[in-house]
Amino acid sequence: MNDLLIWIGRIAGIVGVLVGVGAVAARAAGLWHIGSLSSGTLLQAGVAAMVLAVLAYVAAIAERKR
Repeated sequence: MNDLLIWIGRIAGIVGVLVGVGAVAARAAGLWHIGSLSSGTLLQAGVAAMVLAVLAYVAAIAERKR
């Protein structure tokens, strides 16, 4: 279970950073909409993915045996 939480944290963190950087790059390029989503919505999705990563890491630390 601990390994699963760590991998969820890693994957969610990477996805969150990539989505966040993509949203910021699109906004800097002057694109307000990417497909049917606004760039602000994509930025919030990136932040949510990074929060999921942090929570998965915290859960992995809490599950760790001493």
